[in-house]
Amino acid sequence: MSGRRRPLAAVLGCAGTSLTGAERALFRAADPLGFVLFQRNCESPAQIRSLVDEMRDSVGRAEAPVLIDQEGGRVRRLRPPLWPSHPAAGKFGELARHDPDLAEQAVERHARGMAAMLAPLGIDVDAAPVLDLGLPSESQVIGDRAYAADPGMVGRLGRAACRGLLAGGVLPIVKHLPGHGRAQVDSHKSLPIVEASWETLDDTDFVPFRANADMPLGMTGHILFTAIDPERPATLSATVVEQAIRGAIGFDGLLFSDDLSMQALSGTLGERAAAALAAGCDVALHCNGVFAEMEAVAAASAPMTDAATRRWEAAIARRGTPELTDAAAIFSEVEALLARA
Repeated sequence: MSGRRRPLAAVLGCAGTSLTGAERALFRAADPLGFVLFQRNCESPAQIRSLVDEMRDSVGRAEAPVLIDQEGGRVRRLRPPLWPSHPAAGKFGELARHDPDLAEQAVERHARGMAAMLAPLGIDVDAAPVLDLGLPSESQVIGDRAYAADPGMVGRLGRAACRGLLAGGVLPIVKHLPGHGRAQVDSHKSLPIVEASWETLDDTDFVPFRANADMPLGMTGHILFTAIDPERPATLSATVVEQAIRGAIGFDGLLFSDDLSMQALSGTLGERAAAALAAGCDVALHCNGVFAEMEAVAAASAPMTDAATRRWEAAIARRGTPELTDAAAIFSEVEALLARA
């Protein structure tokens, strides 16, 4: 990146299955770091490859990252019949109760299968794994998106998922830092408030992230932790980023905000983007493809900092070389392993 201007510290979406002229012009002018795809953008393999090429061409960077949420279970943007079905994280947690080693193997193969789906499409970043705790005493907002309730097991299985994605040429994003498992409401709709003590969080929620603190990419959660910062949600809180995410957890990878268009946050989209970057997020993420909102995020965002650039370059160096592999065959292997639970 040193030979040209630095990209904008933002990742943006688009409205449909191809870029409009206005979107192309905005991306060319703003030069966001990368892009994110949702189900509305995914019609067929050929169409996705074409859209990804359009996105990268618009900023003139073949290495511009393209993100997607492909966890398995209910959170997957690529769905049958065009793409194979594959299970949620909770299924692997069930197996782990009987055979942790087999569960770890199954998670790594599952992630390798996801990479085999994504890499041929030009998608090189997956917003997975979820390292939040699946606490039965709390709400089911995260539910089966979590591997388990046990922090050590979540960290172990999450690390296996990261290995599988990296081996397949796709960068994982560990989420939702510093922990979403205690949320009682869905942050897509309103702001969760977590009142657990620092000691409790440090002994439980932080543990899976600490076990994966060396991973290249992470994402915040829009959650208010009263014991850390009673005024600002994690995404907008320098205290949470510095003391919990960078400090107690020790994460030094590239830090994305969660989607700034979610209703947990208040203020204009521009205010949210500026606040997230000021708090210590390296990149502001905006997902819904609403053009006026993207304009506001772009206008409020700054070029990537020295630290963000270093982190992104380190992330790229971690990615394996994609190999042509049959994702459906891998997922069949995974189902056979899960059947042994």
